[in-house]
Formats: sequence, structure tokens, C-alpha cells
Amino acid sequence: MQNLDELYAMILDRKNNPKKGSYTDYLFTKGLDKILKKVGEESTEVVVAAKNPDKPRGDGELVYESADLLYHLCVLWANQGVTFDQIKEELAKREGLMSEYKDRPEIKDL
Repeated sequence: MQNLDELYAMILDRKNNPKKGSYTDYLFTKGLDKILKKVGEESTEVVVAAKNPDKPRGDGELVYESADLLYHLCVLWANQGVTFDQIKEELAKREGLMSEYKDRPEIKDL
């Protein structure tokens, strides 16, 4: 897999043309609750990997877990009918804009 466009296209193809026994098919078969559970788990693993870079894989752990999270996000988007192009368009709208925030407290320790 060379980029996120290809990953999303592969996942969408698996949704439309299930390959029995594949992990992607398993997630779509189990449905939204299972997909959401995996997105939550992978998000937490990204946070832990970033917080503890001296674990077994070092910075590789963050890369590994980030890849898992991106995969599961793509599965969620495909399941919900959100296209990767929609995500890219939303990001493009934000380019060059300062983030607006309203008295958010600074995060010091996670």
C-alpha cells in the first residue's frame, strides 16, 4: 500500500466485494459497533505509544499503531459512506486558517 487513497480504495472494494476470511470483511460483517470499538482501541494505542516511546519498538510503535488507526478509520468511513475525498476536502478548507478556540485549558499531563 503506497498511500491512503489506495488503502481506502482497497477497503471500499472489500466492502463491495467481500473476501471471506479477510479481516476487513470480518469488521464489515460485525458492523458499526465492532468498527467503533477498534477505532477507540487503536486511538488509545496511538496515545500510549506516543507517551511511552521507550517501549519495545521505540518510535516504531507509534508508526505501527498510527497505521492501525488509519486503517480502522478508513473502514469506519467506508462503512458510514464517507469518502476519503470528503476528508481531504474538509482538510483543504482548513488550510491556512488559524484554529479558533474558546478558553480551552492547556493539557499538561495525559
